[in-house]
This record gives sequence, structure tokens and C-alpha cells, in this order.
Amino acid sequence: MVAKIADLLGLVVREEWALTKFFEYLGKMFSADSIKGMVAALTAAAEMLAMLIFGLPTTPRGPELDLSDYSIVFYDEFDGDTLDETVWKHRGVGPRRGGFNASSQAEVRDGNLVITSEYLEDGMYGEGWYTGAVSLKEWYKQGYFEIRCICNDSPGFWSAFWIQANGPYTASISQGGVGGAELDIFESMGYGDGLHHNSVTHTIHCAGVDGVQEGFQSANLGAFYGNNIHEEYNTYGLEWTEDEYIFYINGVETVRSTFGNGVSQVEEEVIVSLEIPGIEELAGFEKDGFKTEFIVDYVKIYQKK
Repeated sequence: MVAKIADLLGLVVREEWALTKFFEYLGKMFSADSIKGMVAALTAAAEMLAMLIFGLPTTPRGPELDLSDYSIVFYDEFDGDTLDETVWKHRGVGPRRGGFNASSQAEVRDGNLVITSEYLEDGMYGEGWYTGAVSLKEWYKQGYFEIRCICNDSPGFWSAFWIQANGPYTASISQGGVGGAELDIFESMGYGDGLHHNSVTHTIHCAGVDGVQEGFQSANLGAFYGNNIHEEYNTYGLEWTEDEYIFYINGVETVRSTFGNGVSQVEEEVIVSLEIPGIEELAGFEKDGFKTEFIVDYVKIYQKK
């Protein structure tokens, strides 16, 4: 029934998911055996309706993360004084939207990886807005990927943890995601944005879905609340299995998806970045004294035993 309604109304992926969960929680409300259970189900249904109609964030309510079948294969807790460049590299250095990515903007400090965005008069590429990104030199296929971090505290700029294949935006390569996709484990685009504040989004990008050869296709899976994410550490994770992508915040499932023609079957690059807006948006920023930081406590990767 939900699929027919979604098709009739032309709902996008996150809206169809919200509609499905709305009916699920509505059923739980009527079958609840206590007032507390009824109120909890009603609250969840109301949040899903708000996501469906207004695109508002919702609270993670899925199963808890279970790593009993996994073993850790990589971790960096950034306990040293410098970035371990035997495993990490500075990514995409040079022009980036309205500014530059530069190695100077990613450093290890006080047990954290700190990526800083600011305006520099004497930066590596001249005067301008600067930010940074790092990625692992080793690429990974499937597993569970997790970051523990404090998101930056400024509108416009946004913290991100993501995975990217070669050619995810080219249909002949991506083949609807089977040949590679971009998996945005989280992006923190809601700072200072009313009810979107304190939330993050999960998104999948690929090309060639259902045989379409022009452009690329995206699935915004919705926005989900964390716990005071711009001042406190939260964890964000993705379980990439043979069949689907499952997203988590603080060890609680937010949403799962099979968007595309199938999950990626290729190794992909793991990226940590503080993203910079475009030139027009940056024109409204005060340059003097501006600084925003993305603080990362650790990055961990698990794979099936």
C-alpha cells in the first residue's frame, strides 16, 4: 500500500521511508499495552509525519548496533602529535568551491584530529578561505565504519564523514551503485537552522540507476537528531553489508537503504572533511577572526570475522 501511495504522490526516498514508519508506529500506538507505550508510538508517528510533510529531523529509534560478527581492522585515536601519513593523506588540496583545501588545516592536537576552516591572508595558495580534508590511503569494501567527533559550530561550513568510489557519478562506471557510489555517512548541514539544528543527514549518490545514463541520482535518506552535536562527541556509523546500507547515530540505527541497482561491490575511499561553501555564500561571512573546527576523537573500521 505504501509503495502505491508513494508512487501516486511522487514521494522521494526519505518521504516513502517516513510514510512507511508512520504507519508502523501508528500500528504500535493502537496495539500498545500501556499509556507509556502509546505515547512513545504517538510521538514517533508525529515525528515521521513531520519528516514526510516538512522534511524535519527525527530521533533515531532503530535496533542497537551489534558488532559481534565483526573484528576491528583499522583504528586511529589520534594520540600522537602529527597526522600519521603512513595511513592518511591530505585530500583534494587546492581549489575547493569558494576557497581551498590545504594540508595546513588538518592537524593532530590534544588527542584529536582537528580540521579548521578560516580566512587566511597568507595561506598556501594565497589569500582566501581555507579548510581541509584527509582520507585513508587504504580503500575498503564493506564493513562497519565509525567516527566519534564534535561537528563544527558555524553555518555554511559543514563536517562530513563519507566514502567514495572512483567514478560514482558516471553511469557506465557506477552502474547504479554496484560499480561504486558516494556514501555520506553523515553531513552536519543544520547548524543554526531552527528545527534542523543538532541534526545530520545521510545520503547516497550514484549514477545509472534503472538504466538512466544522464547525470547522477541521489537519495537523501533524511535528517536525524544527535546529542548536542556541536559541543559534545557523538558517533556516526555505516554498516555496509552485501545487501544494504545501515546508518547509525550513537549506536542506534537511524535508517537503512538499498537505493540504486545494488550496493557497491568495489573498494572505496574513506574521507573526513570540513566542507566549504561556494563563493556567493562566503561573500556574506566576516573574515576577521572567523574560525570553525571539526574535532575528531577517532575513526574505526570493522569487517566480518
